[in-house]
Amino acid sequence: MQRSTLVRGTAVTGAVAIALTLTSCAGSAAETAPTAADMEIGSVDLSADCPSTIVIQTDWNPEAEHGHLYELLKDDYTVDANTKAVSGPLMSDGEFTGVNVEIRAGGPAIGFQTVSAQMYQDDAITLGYVSTDEAIQLSGTTPTKAVMAPLDISPTMVMWDPTTYPDVKTIDDVKGALTANGGVWRYFDGSAYIEYLKSAGLADAAILDGSYDGTPSNFVAAGGKDMQQGFASAEPYVYENEVSAWGKPVDFALIHDAGWQTYQSSMSVKADQFDELSPCLTKLVPVLQKAGVAYYEDPSAANALILDLVDQYATGWTYTEGVADYSVKTQVDLGLVGNGTDSTYGNFDDARFADFFEKASKVYTDLGTPPASGYTPEDLYTNEFIDTSIGF
Repeated sequence: MQRSTLVRGTAVTGAVAIALTLTSCAGSAAETAPTAADMEIGSVDLSADCPSTIVIQTDWNPEAEHGHLYELLKDDYTVDANTKAVSGPLMSDGEFTGVNVEIRAGGPAIGFQTVSAQMYQDDAITLGYVSTDEAIQLSGTTPTKAVMAPLDISPTMVMWDPTTYPDVKTIDDVKGALTANGGVWRYFDGSAYIEYLKSAGLADAAILDGSYDGTPSNFVAAGGKDMQQGFASAEPYVYENEVSAWGKPVDFALIHDAGWQTYQSSMSVKADQFDELSPCLTKLVPVLQKAGVAYYEDPSAANALILDLVDQYATGWTYTEGVADYSVKTQVDLGLVGNGTDSTYGNFDDARFADFFEKASKVYTDLGTPPASGYTPEDLYTNEFIDTSIGF
């Protein structure tokens, strides 16, 4: 089996042979995870208000940024390596909630299409990861509404070689440094934040290269001359410790700090299902909040599941225990996950959302994909299901 080393958001190369396997974490391949009929329901009962299986569509392969979801399963789960999904009893504080949960991989597992599109193609999906910029851009075609923010700050960043660029500290420094050195900023073509940076005067066509394919080859070949998009919670560790051709530190700056303050991978429902799902969300969202807090307090069990899934899914995605451990620590240290400006985990800041809506609407209008007519920020998110007492 030939596999390529993937970094977030790139297509799989080579022939990947995938066998259909259904296995359980605890025991032999013949065992399956318990179902709703097998377990006593605890203090939170979702069975009367939620689907019997809550299906959650993620935006990438299993990784630590998704740990709050895998915390819902932990010990008892069934893996479908063909569809790239894992399912089992949905647990909260160690108790069964009366329903099952199915967590689906995104990225290569859904042909690299948006989660919004996947949600509208498959009515079985209850919630999906939809970033705020995606929600704004696609509000006229595949409208969604966010109900929880697992990440307070997006990990998206630009990274560089500190030896080549010792004076670069923030994104404000990037344009001048690359221009002087003849380097480029390599990014995924179509990234909306690039258009924002251009409009803000922080980047221009001369330093931009939209050919990034997720692999380290071009960055390494440039010998430090170029800069590159990535996740602050992954690539700095990977390039220093797992890309042998590089094997040294990189510096980085978050796109968030330049003003493009999207909520990454927000838990969202289809807009036309919001009213129908509201009774479920009233009980479910606090369960999701608790799972996030529990994961970052002790990520060991959920990370073991993540690593198991990466191995079984065999999409070409390479993810190690070292990356997972680095990711959790970095998310906390950089405030990528946390309570934000108050004492609550998972809620949206109203002023920040309104400011971002204005910025992103202008960018997408200039690109010819404006938000739906008459849309306001309140059409795209709500804090009504958030339990304000739950936080770090």
